[in-house]
Amino acid sequence: MVVLATKLYVEGDARERAMDGLRSLVANDVGDLDVEFDVGVRHDDFPTVTLDGPDEVAARNVLAETWGEITDEFEAGETYVGTLESWDDDGFVLDAGEEIRIPASELDLGPGSPAQIRERFGLVQHVPMTFVYGDPCRLADEERDRLYDWTRGTGRLNVNSATRGEVRATVNRAGHARDIVTVERLGLLEQSVVCKEGTDPPGLLAAVGEHLPAELLCVVP
Repeated sequence: MVVLATKLYVEGDARERAMDGLRSLVANDVGDLDVEFDVGVRHDDFPTVTLDGPDEVAARNVLAETWGEITDEFEAGETYVGTLESWDDDGFVLDAGEEIRIPASELDLGPGSPAQIRERFGLVQHVPMTFVYGDPCRLADEERDRLYDWTRGTGRLNVNSATRGEVRATVNRAGHARDIVTVERLGLLEQSVVCKEGTDPPGLLAAVGEHLPAELLCVVP
C-alpha cells in the first residue's frame, strides 16, 4: 500500500468528485503496468492506494515519485513530502503523517515573517511541500527553487479545495481562458493557475474568487 502525500479534506459531493478524479489519475499513472489497485482515504485525510499484481513494486515507485509518499519512518538528511498544515511566528508546520516543524530560520525564502512568506509565495493551506528531515528540519533545495521560479514567472493564482478540472471550468466560466497558460496541479486539491504575460494575478483572483469556495493567493512577479 502507498499513502500519497496529498490530502482529501473536502466533504459531500466535492469529496466524491475528488475521489473519482484521484482514481482516474492513479489509473493514468499505473495504467501501463500489470497491477490492480484500490483507492481509499485514511483517518487523517491522506489517500491510500492498495496495489496487487506482478508490477506492484514498480507501480508503488511511480506513485511515490508522482505524488510523494507518507511514511512511518524518517531518516536524517533524507527528503520527504508533507502538506502545509499551519504557520506561526516560529515557522511552518507540515503534516507528513506526523507534525513536522520547519523553523523560520530554515525556510530561507527571503525577508518577512512566516505568514508574509506564505502569502508572497502563494502557499495555500494543504499544498504539498518537500523538506529534508533533521534537527531541525528544513525546506529542500528543490522546494526553494520551485518557489523562487514562481516569482520569476508571469504570475500565478494558487487555489486549494478544488480539483484541476473544477479550477479550469471556473476560469473558463469567468471568461478568462485566454488569460492563462495552464492550470498546474500542485496536489489533488491544490492548483496553480499560470498567468499569461500581461495578465494581472490580483485581477484574475477578483474575477474567479466569487466562484470558488477556496483559499486563493496570488504570486506576483
